[in-house]
Amino acid sequence: MTNIENDTPVDDSATPETDAPEAATPENDEVAQLTEQLAAVQQDLLYARAETQNVRRRAEKEVADAHAYAATKFARDILSVADNLGRALAALSEEQRADDAIKPLITGLEATERELLSVFERNGITRIAAIGLPLDPNQHQAMLEIPSEQTPGTIVQEMQAGYMMKDRLLRPAMVAVAKAG
Repeated sequence: MTNIENDTPVDDSATPETDAPEAATPENDEVAQLTEQLAAVQQDLLYARAETQNVRRRAEKEVADAHAYAATKFARDILSVADNLGRALAALSEEQRADDAIKPLITGLEATERELLSVFERNGITRIAAIGLPLDPNQHQAMLEIPSEQTPGTIVQEMQAGYMMKDRLLRPAMVAVAKAG
């Protein structure tokens, strides 16, 4: 058979091309199902890896915090020793300090206080500044208000020193603040 317009032979056995989708076969359904399962398993694997990484990071942070703040309870307990030592030295009068009989005792107490403060410094324990600063409820505990010429809310007296261990509060400073009016 020939095409009348241009005398070219026509192949009758060739089927015309169509845009119709391929017929669904059991093999295609199975491949699609396996592809979906593979995608789901890959997604689950990504989530599991991310969760594992998060757990590892949290554990590393907890270990680092445990090392950095392991002595927190002990540090809080030893603060009262430092307070009592400071009060004992502050209670000494000039006459007692001049007395040759107790001068070695005073020298020993002062050396002990210096060593204790040095240990605090080596372990990241610092005293909180208070006098003359505005009250910071994160570091200071206002115990009373005192009439003063200072700006209201300014700390005018420190009754007990406050301390920080690195960036954590060990004990707030107990203070008196200037009263308005």
